[in-house]
Amino acid sequence: MKYEQLVKLIIEKIGGKENVNSVVHCTTRLRFKLKDEQKADTDFLKNADGIVTVVQSGGQYQVVIGNHVSDVYAEIVKQTGLSEQTEAGNVDNGGSVLDKAIDLISGIFAPTLGLLASTGMIKGFLAIFTTFGWLATDSGTYIILNALGDSFFYFLPIMLAYTASKKFKVNPFLGMVIGATLVYPTISAMAPLTMMASDATPLYTLFSGTIFESPIYITFLGIPVIMMNYTSSVIPIILAIWLTSKVEPFFKKLIPDVVKTFLVPFCAALVVVPLTFLVIGPLSTWLGTAIGAGSLAVYHFSPILAGVILGGLWQVLVVFGLHWGLVPVALLNLTTLGFDPILVLTGAASFAQIGAVLGVTLRTKNKKTKGLGISAFISGIFGVTEPAIYGITLPRKKPFIASCIASAIAGGIMGFAGTKTYMVGGIGIFSIPSKISPAGIDGGFYGCLIAMAVAIVLGLVLTLIMDKSHLDEDVTPATQTHVSDVVKAETIGSPLVGTVKELSGISDEVFASGAMGNGVAILPTDGKLYAPTDGEISLVFPTGHAVGMKTTAGAEILMHIGMDTVQLDGQFFETHIEKGARVTKGTLLVTFDIEQIKAAGYELVTPIIVTNTSEYATVKAMADGDVKVGEAIIDVV
Repeated sequence: MKYEQLVKLIIEKIGGKENVNSVVHCTTRLRFKLKDEQKADTDFLKNADGIVTVVQSGGQYQVVIGNHVSDVYAEIVKQTGLSEQTEAGNVDNGGSVLDKAIDLISGIFAPTLGLLASTGMIKGFLAIFTTFGWLATDSGTYIILNALGDSFFYFLPIMLAYTASKKFKVNPFLGMVIGATLVYPTISAMAPLTMMASDATPLYTLFSGTIFESPIYITFLGIPVIMMNYTSSVIPIILAIWLTSKVEPFFKKLIPDVVKTFLVPFCAALVVVPLTFLVIGPLSTWLGTAIGAGSLAVYHFSPILAGVILGGLWQVLVVFGLHWGLVPVALLNLTTLGFDPILVLTGAASFAQIGAVLGVTLRTKNKKTKGLGISAFISGIFGVTEPAIYGITLPRKKPFIASCIASAIAGGIMGFAGTKTYMVGGIGIFSIPSKISPAGIDGGFYGCLIAMAVAIVLGLVLTLIMDKSHLDEDVTPATQTHVSDVVKAETIGSPLVGTVKELSGISDEVFASGAMGNGVAILPTDGKLYAPTDGEISLVFPTGHAVGMKTTAGAEILMHIGMDTVQLDGQFFETHIEKGARVTKGTLLVTFDIEQIKAAGYELVTPIIVTNTSEYATVKAMADGDVKVGEAIIDVV
């Protein structure tokens, strides 16, 4: 019930359920794939309660919610039935090849990353415990925990079979059967290295004397099978499921409805599984090996340069959702090389980000910014940087640039130290154990720690230096008089009769944190909302409880009458203007029944927010106590 209205709003403003092909979520974002993004009211969603921002990138319509995104996602599934498991039709909504590739990769890998990270963390902590002699590798405790830590990555083909089946619209259980066949114990035991270790004699050898030399131990209907080790593999199962998406519909058309339930998977499996072992498996494994070798060649050209480039660009890629492209490369490296030297170079980015956030937080005297900064700093320690990026650094621009520079330098340090990751691990501080080599702690591990420390310090220092001339919302008037380029843009009048409150003191965390922008709150004593200045109405919420306008001087103002009053569904509100209307200061916008709203159990405290705060040096409250309509309440500089 907590997010019911928010979800209804999101679904309505993205064009309805019928405009959605699919939806998944990551740590902080809902990732929609829409049939037509033009139908979505992006400006409205960006200014809506409970939404941090909207990002359109990589063929996805990303609604940034925050750390409680999983709860919002659950409500979406509850209300609509939409999920990563369902796609409304088979509509191709266009987009570039890159957009489609990113969408495909994120759709397949995003649902797995949480468990990959959590099981990898177990492996990381086991590495610490064994390195320091706290746990013996032959103990029952180690054996059980190691099995838990290995399980997801070992059986990754089964997990990817499930998510790929959803993406390619294949029966997920058929896909999982194909994945399970690839890692079936008898099949795994026939991997080349295992057979050579057992001194088994091959029937014959194909491609002898070349890099593709392959001993043949078994045949299928007389056809030689080039066996590969498919545990923890990525490409073979994805290509196998893609093939299934072509084969399964063929049999669905061919086989009568009365026997489709069992004959379709029967026939599809009999076609796909042999083709996978005979053709797809060997070719895709060689392809994976080539990709791993290629990425390693680039890395060996200059590990330091690779670290600087990847470290510096990582947060930009995250903002646009393009970071998914490196995830398969890292997984391929882990399976083919036993370690990944590429994606690890971005590991200090979150620490650079929290260093920049710390710089803003330490300098600011504004309680709202400080509160949001502390929250973003804590979540960033654990690798969740979206609140830091969207709430603190990116709107201020220079702190974001400072964090990118710090991350680039830290990436170069990791490249110089030869830091590698040896298992899929957590993010943030939980990623540290995954840098421990099977041989024990080495220079690469220490390089990782140094890089992370440097990232925090540089992020902090560069933010304080680079952002020195950027007047934050807490800069005092005395300081402003010494800066020649400060221009007083406008003064916002009160749209209500009532009592001014500090924004940070209201119950709604989104407004109180300043994530939506700076401003004030007013507890109204008269049920009339007026235009606070001249401008154009940019938003009239259907329920009448919220109005947005863009002033003649350019400030974007949101006036939200009460807390959670959207749930009244328009009761006790009457609007007197429409979107697009030009208004002058003092124009009546909304009337509302104070007593009825109170009787319904809702707070009436009303945030007055400048939503484009980041475009100004200062957005500062001017009034305190009782105010009348038109009295100055916010100074915009």
